[in-house]
Amino acid sequence: MTVIRQQDFIDSIEDALQFISYYHPLDYVKAVEKAYLKEQSQAAKDAMAQILINSRMSAEGHRPLCQDTGIVTCFVKIGMGVTWDKTDMTVQEMVDEGTRRAYMNPDNPLRASIVADPAGARKNTKDNTPAVVHIDMVPGDHIEVMIAAKGGGSENKSKMVMLNPSDDIAEWVVKTLPLMGAGWCPPGMLGIGIGGTAEKAAVLAKESLMDPVDIQELIERGPQTTEEKLRLDIFNKVNALGIGAQGLGGLTTVVDVKIKSMPTHAASKPVAMIPNCAATRHAHFHLDGTGPAKLEVPKLEDWPEVTWEVGASTRRVNMDTVTKEEIQEWKSGETVLLSGKMLTGRDAAHKRIQTMLDEGKGLPEGVDLTNRFIYYVGPVDAVGDEVVGPAGPTTATRMDKFTDMMLEKTGLIGMIGKAERGPATVKSIAKHKAVYLMAVGGAAYLVSKAIKQARVVAFEDLGMEAIYEFEVKDMPVTVAVDSQGNNAHETGPAIWKAKIEELDAALSK
Repeated sequence: MTVIRQQDFIDSIEDALQFISYYHPLDYVKAVEKAYLKEQSQAAKDAMAQILINSRMSAEGHRPLCQDTGIVTCFVKIGMGVTWDKTDMTVQEMVDEGTRRAYMNPDNPLRASIVADPAGARKNTKDNTPAVVHIDMVPGDHIEVMIAAKGGGSENKSKMVMLNPSDDIAEWVVKTLPLMGAGWCPPGMLGIGIGGTAEKAAVLAKESLMDPVDIQELIERGPQTTEEKLRLDIFNKVNALGIGAQGLGGLTTVVDVKIKSMPTHAASKPVAMIPNCAATRHAHFHLDGTGPAKLEVPKLEDWPEVTWEVGASTRRVNMDTVTKEEIQEWKSGETVLLSGKMLTGRDAAHKRIQTMLDEGKGLPEGVDLTNRFIYYVGPVDAVGDEVVGPAGPTTATRMDKFTDMMLEKTGLIGMIGKAERGPATVKSIAKHKAVYLMAVGGAAYLVSKAIKQARVVAFEDLGMEAIYEFEVKDMPVTVAVDSQGNNAHETGPAIWKAKIEELDAALSK
């Protein structure tokens, strides 16, 4: 019998969560580098360059890759020959204790995003617990742990369907993926679970994302099983959609497709699809009774030397003086470098502003949105001499239902976020002659370096959802929706889908 110390297990959970907050899995880094080198879309290439630069910076600085440091998902496989040195804590409690310590680490605090009473008050638990824990009893005398931190932007795009037994899974994926938008921050991975029951398919999909990136090896040796053939089919068909990095159009939308399956009822074909984002974060370790896990620290020279240069046509904007008339000249798809002061605000702040305006109270003291830009962000707490912690954009569509109100009643002229906007919001932006700018999801630490000053100006009780004022210098963004309603998230993928079809036709001749 192998005796596992509770403390070793807790320490290993804590260490692994800190580790994955700033170290990308190297297989993912190499896959994005490969995609970057072959990419022909400049917008997608620029986005991947920022992702790779951010990855290296996070590895060097031991600070989070993304401001959304995720909900913890942990698969624990316990050998039947294992016993514990104490029996006063459950496995769930031990994972939660490790999570609590990792997220409250004073040297690298991670953003606590978990809320209790999800159907009601939605109050933050303050320590990112509880984790989602899956426990299996397996043969053997050791413990295997696979742990991930999953961002809300990608988790929210999960899809599940009960297909008919004769239905084509790849066809469903190709039909469904464009409906997910770009809020899952491609290029990433797709995890697909097939079989079992509805809830088991979702667990299989999530577990598949723990597997290494190996699609290129599969391509080289050729598929040998039904699942491997399906992986390649989906991989090729999804990338042929032309969605590209950050949804701006390009050759690579996914760097791998993972599949796990199990037997199911003869009348059923449950399928779940869960994407992993550009902040793919997971680690594997074993405990055999000899102490806490030792995670292999990657070498910085394993990261590619990628640079991102500002093009000659890049527009530089001073947000302190820019006018509504000037933003009418900005065109969808162009790169803009922002300097000056902006305000921040996410879901909770927008909801509170709406309530205050509906009650005739006006905006909170110190908040004037006239001719201003608002950034959809919930930053990580600063450490040391940082002005702010990693501060990448959150998914903009969550603010869609507030946008018409904000543009109509506050004097706001621009918004900055991640991924696309909905059709009604695009119409509202055009109606009010405003603009929507997109920052790269998955480049939070890089973005934070453009922020030179930060202070809370309202709703301090909302924590990371408070309204801040940021002063930035040369913060890179893309005009996603211009004042005429031209939408880069529609035009970019459409252009690149057609180009990919032309490239494939030329190769087949």
